[in-house]
Amino acid sequence: MSTASFLEDMQCSPEVIDPPKIDGIIDIGEHVGDHIPLSPKPNVAVSSSVRELLECPVCLNAMYPPIHQCSNGHTLCSGCKPRVHNRCPTCRHELGNIRCLALEKIAASLELPCKYQSFGCVGIYPYYCKLKHESQCQYRPYSCPYAGSECTVVGDIPYLVAHLKDDHKVDMHSGSTFNHRYVKSNPHEVENATWMLTVFSCFGQYFCLHFEAFQLGNAPVYIAFLRFMGDDAEAKNYSYSLEVGGNGRKMIWQGVPRSIRDSHRKVRDSFDGLIIQRSMALFFSGGDRKELKLRVTGRIWKEQ
Repeated sequence: MSTASFLEDMQCSPEVIDPPKIDGIIDIGEHVGDHIPLSPKPNVAVSSSVRELLECPVCLNAMYPPIHQCSNGHTLCSGCKPRVHNRCPTCRHELGNIRCLALEKIAASLELPCKYQSFGCVGIYPYYCKLKHESQCQYRPYSCPYAGSECTVVGDIPYLVAHLKDDHKVDMHSGSTFNHRYVKSNPHEVENATWMLTVFSCFGQYFCLHFEAFQLGNAPVYIAFLRFMGDDAEAKNYSYSLEVGGNGRKMIWQGVPRSIRDSHRKVRDSFDGLIIQRSMALFFSGGDRKELKLRVTGRIWKEQ
């Protein structure tokens, strides 16, 4: 039976309990983003020896069925078995196809807190349901929404807002309307470059306005779109409009901001925003069409 099907068969409903007071027991709380100063919350205690038994000696991650063992009883996870060429990483004996059923049963008896407990999650989950929950946990940290570099910073929304302002020097604006001008001296040179990210604060939330040039097939195009700094369910409570024009013409886009759970590239490559072909952008710019001059206006509102 595969790990996925095994996990689906388990009961995954969380239970919220107060942590027991047990002496001589070590906290197994997992922390994400050590650079984020968050106060730890009480955790469910599990002996360190059990924790070590369930840790794969190769990848150091928690092991899930099937858990393999060699003839000497050393264990490792199924994902690492092919990596060690069927040789035990501890004693170098051949692994074969021996499963450690006893350890799998021990794991099945455990209930553990979500690793995002320090971000506010108070659920307690069976060992084999913990990974599935954590992949969907509403308290899991967000990735930095800045698209100009492969930034690996993660954190909650207040932390990311400060990070964008201090580390990426992103422009911060208050209000639900905007009016931005984008200029490029040579619009024929497009190398998938991000031009600008602006963060807006309104309705007690934060929104990221992206405007960039990228290659669509053989033709360069320009796209503007809005992302919501929060989860998708809450993003759907808002709408926005974008407008660009010139020489008596204009284009208007209206949509729903995408959550920053969706990567910048995913939103861009789905064309979920105001897309302007180069020829139209140069027409809006006027003049001799050798310099791109676009003014993008828009507003954000909350749906009733």
